[in-house]
Amino acid sequence: MAQILEAVHMAAHQGLRIPLVYNSGGYDCLEALHLLDGVIDIYMPDMKYSDARAGQAYSHAADYPAVNRAAVKEMHRQVGDLVLDREGLAVRGLLVRHLVLPNNLAGTAQIARFLARSISRATYLNLMDQYRPDFHAGQHADLRRPITQEEYARAQSSAESAGLTRFA
Repeated sequence: MAQILEAVHMAAHQGLRIPLVYNSGGYDCLEALHLLDGVIDIYMPDMKYSDARAGQAYSHAADYPAVNRAAVKEMHRQVGDLVLDREGLAVRGLLVRHLVLPNNLAGTAQIARFLARSISRATYLNLMDQYRPDFHAGQHADLRRPITQEEYARAQSSAESAGLTRFA
């Protein structure tokens, strides 16, 4: 983190004037995020799972939901809702990515409710449908297949029902 901040500082003094994007798996400690306050313009965290059991089973991180929610709250505190310029390009704010998993293993409805209630109904949500059962997915019976069109439609509906209005 220190090297990144030093490089950004040097680049800014040499004229760098573009939005800085922090692309994250969403498992960020608050201390590191505090160091980025005032530096990062756009946060793009994942919200992978709403349930500790899924976090443990698929990422060996039972604390993923709690760590992730605290991180997303801090990111939003720093940059607010996503702001787009006249051309539709992001200039500042929070854009959350959520990969829909088969059998609702990601807990899409719970994540959408958290975003709408605890962050902002104007949270920009990239609801992703590209899950493919690669790498170690075959070790988990519930992850051995892509999502169906019906599962994705349910995920979209649950995000809208939660009150979210901005989607990618």
